[in-house]
Amino acid sequence: MAQLYFYYSAMNAGKSTALLQSSYNYRERGMNTLVLTPAIDNRAGVGKVASRIGLECEAQAFCSNDNLAKLIETVHKQQQQHCILLDEAQFLTKKQVKELTYVVDILGIPVLCYGIKTDFQGELFSGSHYLLAWADKLIELKTICHCGRKANMILRRDSQGNVISEGAQIEIGGNESYESVCRKHFRDVVWDVK
Repeated sequence: MAQLYFYYSAMNAGKSTALLQSSYNYRERGMNTLVLTPAIDNRAGVGKVASRIGLECEAQAFCSNDNLAKLIETVHKQQQQHCILLDEAQFLTKKQVKELTYVVDILGIPVLCYGIKTDFQGELFSGSHYLLAWADKLIELKTICHCGRKANMILRRDSQGNVISEGAQIEIGGNESYESVCRKHFRDVVWDVK
């Protein structure tokens, strides 16, 4: 039975690496996978999923107004798909998460989504919000803070390395702009709560 999975974490936990490994496992067994990635994240190039350890693969890029159910159904009719893998799932819209539930429930194809849970202000991304609410399986991938504790928050830094606590929720970047930290270290620099 197909299910909707959400693999979530802070940055640098190996989400893209896990996605690429899952796709490889399916393909090694002669099964077809469709890898999707938001066009907005073009750090490795549009239509490419790349991990920090050097693994990468081509992917179908999509925009926030694309109907993922129709896109997947069209590809599936041309060639049977055994699994859908979606990187940077935090950028999904509420409607797109609903469309992914259609892929699972009606088309019977498992969908594995990988993404960040919260932004640099500790707020849920829209895609993460609805995946946490509607996914059949929630799997946390763990990474660590510089202090050794589990990192579950993300700091955004400006070009001088100063922590930023205000601004647009979405700003594409990597290690030069973001740092995964534990809640204590996030609290020390972002939250003013005792």
